[in-house]
Amino acid sequence: MMETSVELEEQIKRWRSYVARKQAISASDVDELEDHLREQVVDLRGIGLDDGEAFLVAITRLGNVDAVSREYARVHADRLWKQLALVPEGDDETVRNGTARRELAVALVAAVGAGLAVRVGMSLVGDGMRLALSLGLLVFPFVAAYLGWKRRLTSRPAVAMVALYIALAVALWVYPFSSNGVTGLLAALHAPVVLWLLVGIAYVGGQWRSDSRRMDFVRFTGELAVYYALLGLGGGVLLGLTAGALSLVGVDFGPWLANWVLPFAMPGALVVAAWLVEAKQNVVENIAPVLTRVFTPLTTVMLVVLLIVLAAAGGVIDVDRQVLILMDAILLLVLSLLLYSISARDTTAPPGLFDGLQLVLVVASLAVDAVMLTAMLTRIAEFGWSANKVAALGLNILLLVHLVGIAWLTTSFLRSRRRFAALERWQTRYLPLYGLWAAVVVVAFGPVFGFA
Repeated sequence: MMETSVELEEQIKRWRSYVARKQAISASDVDELEDHLREQVVDLRGIGLDDGEAFLVAITRLGNVDAVSREYARVHADRLWKQLALVPEGDDETVRNGTARRELAVALVAAVGAGLAVRVGMSLVGDGMRLALSLGLLVFPFVAAYLGWKRRLTSRPAVAMVALYIALAVALWVYPFSSNGVTGLLAALHAPVVLWLLVGIAYVGGQWRSDSRRMDFVRFTGELAVYYALLGLGGGVLLGLTAGALSLVGVDFGPWLANWVLPFAMPGALVVAAWLVEAKQNVVENIAPVLTRVFTPLTTVMLVVLLIVLAAAGGVIDVDRQVLILMDAILLLVLSLLLYSISARDTTAPPGLFDGLQLVLVVASLAVDAVMLTAMLTRIAEFGWSANKVAALGLNILLLVHLVGIAWLTTSFLRSRRRFAALERWQTRYLPLYGLWAAVVVVAFGPVFGFA
């Protein structure tokens, strides 16, 4: 009988738990697979590998001969050995390289197309409100086209997606928004939310009713944000060095930067980031648990300090508009962090300390949201209704209900009364409400508030 570490036994236990849930596999088959896995580990330890290394290679070998282990490795995105276990189905390296090159080519064509669309849009509508309303519409078709091609989107959801896109475009381009109006600014801010949910239809291949595919899209969105930020940081450094070098020889890089480089680079980088997520998922997926564990406690501390400062300032009655906007931005950031953390978590793992810390973060967020709602209602009672106030109030009510649901389900999970899957389902089924509210803001607020 081999002696194994506690960590290795836990890894084997988690693997066995996943395999045992498959209806097509009997208990005796699970035992046989586990015996095979343990035999591989013993053999590999005999040649000098430690428990972790032996388990990596054993899973790789088992993944090559058993589709269930391959699926287990694919679903458990946060496991480091995923990149070893996910061995391609075929052995023809030429075919795989050709597929990778073709995907890169399609992504680059879409990236250039997005840049061209933005540049042409700038020439036609200028750089005012009309461009702000049009930016998402110009970039969306190329991101959606790449993901739809990658995910083999069928005709029916594609037609629905195009129809919704056209309806949104008509509202944004036909409505007589004022160049300095609030409703136009709100439409420009909320339209990308609607468009991104339409991108989600392309990403899930039309299977929008699937909770697991929706959670995949949440995970994709988080990873896309990480890659896009990295590309932005790297590109910013490169452009800064270029501008500095050209200034030494008397060349003003500013006009080229504003008129040509940024219009191509910013939308193009979004498509490239999407390709990177699809091509290099294992890199960010291994980073995801680390990112969430670093930023969750830091964000919790930030919210607690924020509540203390607000209390010390003497209440919420005099909280001004800029503070309310900033608080909403912080709450949206916190919600994004929670969603990314939930999407990166192993659903089969038992409740732990980090889950409790996330509950603290949710409770702190609820307290901040309650403060914001109180301040908003106070301002509405004092100054009356406006498009800004209604949009902010609707968003904060959505956030309140969402966070209450997260808090309730997390508490139930920590008390072992519910499975973690219930918390995942709450996220994926609630998120479309944000898109619905954004669509209401874009389509209805202009006529209701006189396009002011």
